[in-house]
Amino acid sequence: MVMAAVPVVDISPFRSGDAAARRALAAEVDRTCREIGFMVISGHGVDPDLIAAVEDVSRAFFDLPLEEKMRIVRPAPDVTRGYMPMKAEVLVRSRGGNAPGDLNESLMIGSVDADGSPYYTAPEAGRHFATNLWPERPAALRPIYERYYRVMDALAIDLMRLFALALGLPEKYFDSSVDRSISRLRVRNYPAPLEPPVPGQLRAGAHSDYGSLTILKTEDRPGGLQVQGKDGAWLDVPHRPGCFVVNIGDMLARWTNDRWVSTLHRVVNPPAERVAESRRQSIVFFQNPNYDALVTCLPSCTDAANPPRYAPTTSGGHLREKFVATQQAYAD
Repeated sequence: MVMAAVPVVDISPFRSGDAAARRALAAEVDRTCREIGFMVISGHGVDPDLIAAVEDVSRAFFDLPLEEKMRIVRPAPDVTRGYMPMKAEVLVRSRGGNAPGDLNESLMIGSVDADGSPYYTAPEAGRHFATNLWPERPAALRPIYERYYRVMDALAIDLMRLFALALGLPEKYFDSSVDRSISRLRVRNYPAPLEPPVPGQLRAGAHSDYGSLTILKTEDRPGGLQVQGKDGAWLDVPHRPGCFVVNIGDMLARWTNDRWVSTLHRVVNPPAERVAESRRQSIVFFQNPNYDALVTCLPSCTDAANPPRYAPTTSGGHLREKFVATQQAYAD
């Protein structure tokens, strides 16, 4: 049966449940990732005051004049740091399509704990550990973002351990692939539109995420997130206070030999009669494995009747191709 809605999953048994509860949760996660690749999670343990602080300080940043935000503009297509203005990204390009620029602006940071050791500075690390670009205002943004990044990184590692159990693997199977990750935190602002979109233009065009998993904090505003079900229908992702939306990305789908699906999703425009109330903000943590992590078919996801579908790749090479493909000149 095709899932007709994005399910809400309580993940607290992973940390505090007995063996039977953990097995039941793992089976539920496996079923969800096979069918739709998206879930709304409760029981995650993240401090709601921290989430509110990220929301507040981010709105203060996006309310700054454009010329001030542009002081930390993203320096290059393969550097996922800094500010991206409206229409600077076309997400459908990641899948070979094209459209007018997406109707959002964003602020991105990467690892907050990378040091000067050889792993982080080696030539093969490329720009995956580029220096974060911090605005002068608001002054509280940097410490709040750094704290949130660390909390999300820890949650993402827990989720990968849960995913390992769901895939019939040892709980810490993925640990060595995500312990020095090239993950990023990205906060997107979707302003209330001042004029109608041009044909084919969305707040965020249809795409799948590139990495292993995504942890998303949404707002209940008009013009929201939709996912495409297996039958092709677009489903609204429910907003649940205190919960996160979690979805798997292309790399995890590739790891699982497409046992799990990296689902197309988009952010649609608000209806004309609700434009005034449609400003929306999303706080997104993209877990991307270590740049040298080998992404090759998992032993539990292949057999004689189901051989590996993809050649091995690395996390870093895959991500750079996707980042570069989606960018366009800021003047577009």
